[in-house]
Amino acid sequence: VEVVESGGGLVQAGGSLTLSCTVSNSGRTFGDYAMGWFRQAPGKERDFVAGIGWNSATSRYEDSVKGRFTASRDNARNTVYLQMNSLKPEDTAVYYCNGLRRGLSESRSVLYDWGQGTQVTVSS
Repeated sequence: VEVVESGGGLVQAGGSLTLSCTVSNSGRTFGDYAMGWFRQAPGKERDFVAGIGWNSATSRYEDSVKGRFTASRDNARNTVYLQMNSLKPEDTAVYYCNGLRRGLSESRSVLYDWGQGTQVTVSS
């Protein structure tokens, strides 16, 4: 399985970034599972940020990103996206994606080994 996140970078507070994550060689049908975005800041645990259901009809967001982040997906491309607007310095972290084995309601059970993530740094 290959999980590859991209799109991170350095941005000023108030700016925007769009992250992408592509899953390949999983042996599973990408469109069968909800997908989640997670982030890990230095010295902290990896936390759930946002998730999107298998058919994009449902989504879930951590409170601090509601109204600023939007998850989307393209099942034909085995890719999930995270549009991040109004970025804040506290959004600085390495961002990861993963499949959600038990759906949007249970973010602790993931499908794949973790990828390398993509670094997002927001300057004040």
